Amino acid sequence: MPHVLILGGTTEARRLAEALHPHVRVTSSLAGRVAAPRLPVGEVRIGGFGGAEGMAEWVCEHAVSAVIDATHPFAETISFNAARAAATAHVPLLALRRPGWVPGAGDDWREVASLEEAAEAVRGAGRVFLTTGRMGLAAFAHVDDAHFLVRSVDAPEPPVPPRMEVLLDRGPFTLDGERAVLADHRIDVLVTKDSGGAATSPKLTAAREAGVPVVVVRRPPVPDGVPVATTVEEATEWLNATVT
Repeated sequence: MPHVLILGGTTEARRLAEALHPHVRVTSSLAGRVAAPRLPVGEVRIGGFGGAEGMAEWVCEHAVSAVIDATHPFAETISFNAARAAATAHVPLLALRRPGWVPGAGDDWREVASLEEAAEAVRGAGRVFLTTGRMGLAAFAHVDDAHFLVRSVDAPEPPVPPRMEVLLDRGPFTLDGERAVLADHRIDVLVTKDSGGAATSPKLTAAREAGVPVVVVRRPPVPDGVPVATTVEEATEWLNATVT
């Protein structure tokens, strides 16, 4: 039976594990950054590998047939480690990435290349709805002329912005809920990463309706030479064609 290592924690990773199990041995690897993660079916390991070398050793020791990188589009370090590990272990690698968001009529977007650029873009912006997760808050810690509403699954740790309110919540989010957040907190600008997908996209619709500008952090590129699937179905087809 083929053994597939899924690097995940995303909705797509869980759906892929469900699609493969029990016909394929599936091990899902989670980073362990969320206190109570949603666990997929099959085998689960939590925590890092110790870099690309550690991942390559794990892949060889556990006779992994293929690796599918279904991590968050902004999990850049693990994606590049996966590319190096797969090359070292001589196993095929696929990146599963949901399509990015595309602005539509009425959207007021400003695209930036990093969280640091986003922090500069919201200086003096009033009330900022920050939906980039708790791990990147250090980039905004020096911004003292804006008030931040930070939404995250777990409570953030310092360094954080000096003027900050925390909203603990986990998607998927509804359009009515996002409308209420923007109105109740009198949001002047929304900051988000281009995560793609439907689970967190209602905030973009709510911002368009309310005339709230959006600062969008562009996603990093997939490592060179790594094929990309945009759906679980495409990933399953790739696996069937690659691993016998």
